[in-house]
Amino acid sequence: MQGILAPLQFLAFGISLALVLRFLWTGDGYTAATVSILVKTGFLYVIMVTGAIWEKVVFGQYLFAPAFFWEDVFSFGVIALHTAYLWALFTGQPANVQMFVALAAYTTYVINAGQFLWKLRMARKDAEAEIRSGTSGGVPA
Repeated sequence: MQGILAPLQFLAFGISLALVLRFLWTGDGYTAATVSILVKTGFLYVIMVTGAIWEKVVFGQYLFAPAFFWEDVFSFGVIALHTAYLWALFTGQPANVQMFVALAAYTTYVINAGQFLWKLRMARKDAEAEIRSGTSGGVPA
């Protein structure tokens, strides 16, 4: 599920980032930028829930499994900023404030995505090293 949702969220992020920056530079396209942020935020919430379920299945706990502890900690910052955007939108904060909160949320999203990609890359390198050495989990093949 994550393998499908994560690229879709990244696509939504890229489109939304362009729309938010366009609005900030030109003042045009507030509605398109807002809808794109809502779509991106929806993906984030779905990924958080499905990721928590995956952690429960794989590691026996919904969040903060040792293998993903810091990624989960930072994910809560990402979610907090996306939720702050929703608060800004629904309480009628000025459009520029909303968009700058969205940019802050997007900045943390990029860092968090980088954390997960780094973790995935390291896991693949470890698996390749195990295959080359003829071991699997420390047990000779």
